[in-house]
Amino acid sequence: MPRTRSLAWSELKIGLLTLVALVIATGVIFLLSGESGFFWQRYALKARFPNAGGLKTGAPVRLAGVEVGSVTAIDFSGDQVDVTFELSRNMRPRVTDQSVAIIGSVSLLGESALDIKPATAGTPIPDWGYVKTARTPGQLADVSEQANLGLIQATELLKDIRAGKGTLGKLVTDDALYREVTSLVDAANTVAGNLRAGRGTLGRLNNDPAAYEALKASLENLEGITDRINSGEGSLGQLLKDDAFANTLNSATRNIDGITARLNRGEGTAGKLLTDDALYKRIDTLTARLDEVTKKLNDGQGTASQLLNDRKLYDSLNQTIAELGGLVADIRKDPRKYLRVKVSIF
Repeated sequence: MPRTRSLAWSELKIGLLTLVALVIATGVIFLLSGESGFFWQRYALKARFPNAGGLKTGAPVRLAGVEVGSVTAIDFSGDQVDVTFELSRNMRPRVTDQSVAIIGSVSLLGESALDIKPATAGTPIPDWGYVKTARTPGQLADVSEQANLGLIQATELLKDIRAGKGTLGKLVTDDALYREVTSLVDAANTVAGNLRAGRGTLGRLNNDPAAYEALKASLENLEGITDRINSGEGSLGQLLKDDAFANTLNSATRNIDGITARLNRGEGTAGKLLTDDALYKRIDTLTARLDEVTKKLNDGQGTASQLLNDRKLYDSLNQTIAELGGLVADIRKDPRKYLRVKVSIF
């Protein structure tokens, strides 16, 4: 009997050692598999994508580039894909309703990973809740699509060029346009040759030192005038620098504004002439009457008209005035001849 107890105890020790070894092996497997702790230390979340982008079960989940979990399941949800993943519970404050999940890559070989942007300002997402998602920028599919679109556009452009559409197409296919461009190039070469030969104003300026010196002197004179203006010399300089002159000009401008305002209000003779219809009508009537009098004078009506137009009446009047002048002269010479006074006394 004692021998039997000894055997049982030894077997029990072997069993305990085996159990401890299994527990240690399980812990090592969990640690090596990157599961971030045991199942009671993790919690599950989901993310919905229109395309899984090659993401597989067991792919790492990274928070701000730090691996904190793994993908546990990928299932279809209608036309989209639900990705289920587990995170360490101590990451819950960093994964909130403001976080965004995208499908990234682990290496250049194309192995995918789930990247989450942390956001501590939001509300933590509960177990099995959904994290907001966004399209991964710069995916290979996007690059391929853009390249395909670029090839299509380049093909259409080549077709248009071959069909003679647009300026480039006409340049390639239109002989007349080609000749015009050739003529333009020849003309440009001719102008350049004239410049090099010193022909024309630009050619002389380019080759003749005298023309250059004259232009330089003109620029120096212009610079001197500008300096004088800046120093307050002359009328322009005083206008820019002299406050009194500027005030006088402002005063004159204000006076002109005042006169204009008075004219617009109808003050004074000129203002009434501009704004008073009655005065305008009176002047218009007076002008009409003057036109009528002038017309009568031109037509020979009335004494004044005959005096202007009848030569005989003018000569008679002139002769009468001359004789009257002679009579006055004779009276002055011998007044007794014309003035006799006879006095009689009764």
